[in-house]
This record gives sequence, structure tokens and C-alpha cells, in this order.
Amino acid sequence: MTSRWASFRAGLEEFYAGPYRRTFARARREEDDFFRMVVLAEALGVPDPAAYYTAELMPALYEDFHAWHRRMGMDRSPLEHVGCC
Repeated sequence: MTSRWASFRAGLEEFYAGPYRRTFARARREEDDFFRMVVLAEALGVPDPAAYYTAELMPALYEDFHAWHRRMGMDRSPLEHVGCC
């Protein structure tokens, strides 16, 4: 009985969320890009009063840094201390 409800739930989820999956992915990517810009603002030369608090988030952002700066249209890394290309 629980497998029927699980498959029914999966079918409903696909029916309602399926057509908007690409839109959701794009919105999430835009939010992630904005978050990265806020965290890296001080390193990019934009004064940031919260730089002390965002500095501890920088190691979490290095993993996808290359994909981010390529998506933003930068051929090389904009940060001197991060050489990914």
C-alpha cells in the first residue's frame, strides 16, 4: 500500500513540477551567483561592511568558483589569490 502512495506522490510531483524544472534550475543558479557576488565583493574591490562575516564562507565557494566566473563572462579568475585557470 505504501508503494502505491509513493508512486502516486512521485507521479503528482512530476506532473506539477516537471514543466517548471528548467525555470527552477535557472532561478537557483541566479540566486547562487548573487550569493557568490555578495561573498566575494570585498575581494573584487567592492566595499563590503559585512566582509568579516562572509570571509568564513569563502572556502565553501572555491569548489565551483571556476564555473561561476566563466558564467559571469570572465575569461580569467578576477581574484589574484585564486588561480583556477
